[in-house]
Amino acid sequence: MKDSWIYMQPANLDALIPREDFEVTAEIAQSQSIQAIQIRDLERDSFLYYQLRKPDFQRETSEWDPKRISDFIQSFLSGDLIPAIILWNSGPYIFTIDGAHRLSALIAWVLDDYGDGIVSQAFFGNGIPDEQREVAQTTRNLVKKLVGTYTDHKYAIQNQTKVPGDILDRAKKLASLAIQVQWVSGDVKKAEASFFKINQQAVRVHKTELRLLMSRSKASALAARAVMRSGTGHKYWSRFDEGNQQKIEEIAKEIHDIIFTPKLETPIKTLDLPVAGPGYSSETLTLILDLVNLINDIKSEDKLDTDASGEQTIEFLMNTRKIARMISGTHASSLGLHPAVYFYSPQGRYQSTSFLAIVELLKDFRKRKYFNTFTNERMKFEDFILKYKDFIQQINNKHRIGMRGYMPIKELYQFIIEKLARGCDEDEILKSLKTDRRFSYLKADNIYNNETEKKEFSREIKSEAFLREALKSPIRCKICGGLIHKNSITIDHKDRKEDGGLGNIDNAQLAHPYCNSTVKN
Repeated sequence: MKDSWIYMQPANLDALIPREDFEVTAEIAQSQSIQAIQIRDLERDSFLYYQLRKPDFQRETSEWDPKRISDFIQSFLSGDLIPAIILWNSGPYIFTIDGAHRLSALIAWVLDDYGDGIVSQAFFGNGIPDEQREVAQTTRNLVKKLVGTYTDHKYAIQNQTKVPGDILDRAKKLASLAIQVQWVSGDVKKAEASFFKINQQAVRVHKTELRLLMSRSKASALAARAVMRSGTGHKYWSRFDEGNQQKIEEIAKEIHDIIFTPKLETPIKTLDLPVAGPGYSSETLTLILDLVNLINDIKSEDKLDTDASGEQTIEFLMNTRKIARMISGTHASSLGLHPAVYFYSPQGRYQSTSFLAIVELLKDFRKRKYFNTFTNERMKFEDFILKYKDFIQQINNKHRIGMRGYMPIKELYQFIIEKLARGCDEDEILKSLKTDRRFSYLKADNIYNNETEKKEFSREIKSEAFLREALKSPIRCKICGGLIHKNSITIDHKDRKEDGGLGNIDNAQLAHPYCNSTVKN
């Protein structure tokens, strides 16, 4: 099926049930009379919907794909048995302890908001990513094809002779259909304990989400959340003063734009790739949290204290921005590292370990003041790693990817650069790798068999075909000879302005920002 990958992407329903801090709620209400939630209770102007909240530490409601959402809505309308929603009543709010995805799927149907509607637009500050809009529309189309819209069903009751029989039959049943409710009794601590107990059963919470939930008031979690949504969505940092809130949002947006622009489209048909891969995937939040922790030398969020003012979150974001600017963009410190060289496999698969390896390498460059040495050897280094890209896959296979995989890649890059700086050629480097116990397992020949019996080209084969041809004659920096990426192009004066150079075409050349502003000067 064309573009079938979109059906596997999660729809973002996070906006449909607002978050609220457990700790600022009023006294616990004693009356808990609602035993079931009917569909009309989820309309935007209903009393129940107005009261519904998620705990502020609740994971994002963004794990169900279009098929799962549409299947659940169909199951509800068919009267199938659905597990009860677990709620906790506190003052003016009714908190969803378990069942946020189920409720949100039905709310999405009622409001026609699958991550791109009126409620979502307000929640994300009208900054909804294109990928999120695409998944939302895909979900809407699938639901409409499967069961029709909520508006169709309301219309059917009032115009029974003008609608198809199946919609009318379902519409008549809606009055008696409901989701059963169970209540958690007790105080805030009891409700929070119940949430974690319920949501860790059957490994239901993604391990990154669990890390973020348990460290939700700490700087690394707050910084990762802010970068993930480009400073929009639920403001986990809302308890800070307005000045710090604004700083967090501004820096987070800049980081997000640097690492996730332009949008990744597959199969790959352009060298204009984002340095951090897809900005909308199940692994993106893990990558961002690992990035923030790595840059700020955080081994575990457990070691951090609560950030009471937002100052540490801002510090973490500023440190992250410094490295992000070195990797890409037009800031004077930008090396403009080309994603196709450093962060993608020959088949166009994004390699997060390579990204983290470069982060660690840049941290090392900064300590050793090694940037000029790297720039001097950059062209040879990039040509080498492009030729032997299989080395990265071999390292990932050996170390099972993950956080353990980035350090061997960093050490390999460092090894190659230092050999080049000593005047070694390609053959000498390959021989040295064979005698180094860290890299002796690496094989220089392509060891991966891409043979297939299928007649159609896969997305990866299409991407590989493009990358192979496009990288034969890439645009290069006229100062260092390294590849230039769209996001990091500057126009350099061959003859400097200080030396009388003019702003005419004969005196213009393309260069990386760092080469233009630092190396040349």
